[in-house]
Amino acid sequence: MENLVLQKDKLPKLIEELSSNYVLYGPTEESGISLFKQIMNFEELNLENLLTSVSPKSLVFKQTETLFKFKPGRKGSVTSSEIYEEKSIIFAIRPCDAHSFKIIDPVFNGEFEDPFYISKRKNTVLIGLTCNNPERNCFCTSFDDNPGSTENVDILFTDLEDRFYVEVVTEKGKKLINSIENLFEKSTKNEEDSKKNIVTNSVERITRKMNLENLVTNLDKIFDHELWQNTAQKCIGCGICTYLCPTCHCFDMQDESSLREGARIRVWDSCMYPEYTHHASGHNPRAIRMSRVRNRIYHKFSYFPKNDDITACTGCGRCIDYCPVNIDIIDVIDKVGVIANE
Repeated sequence: MENLVLQKDKLPKLIEELSSNYVLYGPTEESGISLFKQIMNFEELNLENLLTSVSPKSLVFKQTETLFKFKPGRKGSVTSSEIYEEKSIIFAIRPCDAHSFKIIDPVFNGEFEDPFYISKRKNTVLIGLTCNNPERNCFCTSFDDNPGSTENVDILFTDLEDRFYVEVVTEKGKKLINSIENLFEKSTKNEEDSKKNIVTNSVERITRKMNLENLVTNLDKIFDHELWQNTAQKCIGCGICTYLCPTCHCFDMQDESSLREGARIRVWDSCMYPEYTHHASGHNPRAIRMSRVRNRIYHKFSYFPKNDDITACTGCGRCIDYCPVNIDIIDVIDKVGVIANE
């Protein structure tokens, strides 16, 4: 399908059409926090923030999710939660956040399939939005990605000031566009060139770069180095780096019950908390913060590449932006290279 153009004055109508036929999520701002929420009209949409504070990962991998309910006793029962079948759209997702699904999809759709995640993912259309002016701590280009990548979205919008250049990427995206094609116009080569120029300029504005050369090998060399203790002395163990990360996917199972009924609930967890690895025996293999800080780095940049042939980071920069003690993951990785080659 050829690429299209949407005039900006038609964006309110587009939002109206999408929200009437789908569960539509878009970037909003609430009490100074930007995050994706269900929207019903154009006025709720906030496209000013390039990157929401909270990743849209939470729309597919819920922060709290009831898996089944149960009633105890001789006539007890177990009732599974309904599998999500509603058609939904995540509108204006940034390419780095769309990239995160490429990383976490195999976790929930691998040897053991998670029907709750898989159903939501299958029924969700990703409409991306190119980053015209990347943030200061963006480093998506370190992972062969770019601010205007179409690789992980179904449709990509690029802001051309008075209109959007619209690239239809997948069959899922084509089906959606066909249902509202009267809102769009055919694009021209000028608009295609404008998009390419925007991406070129955006890439040039990304000044931070993570050095991934020989990183897995270098990490193997310095497992016991004092770098991890020095980093941990600064860390306060708040876990914000994991909760805001679009690729972190650790969770805990909790049974909550009364005398008459109960439920098994899946909730997000963080490897930065000491309880995360606390065994029933009382032993904790990562009882000290140093080992937890080290594990977070190794999980993303060593264990994931070894096991899944992909780095579990998209370069969104949230962990740098929101760390209360200013731990910078790029600086940490840079030190790994220096130390390993001393």
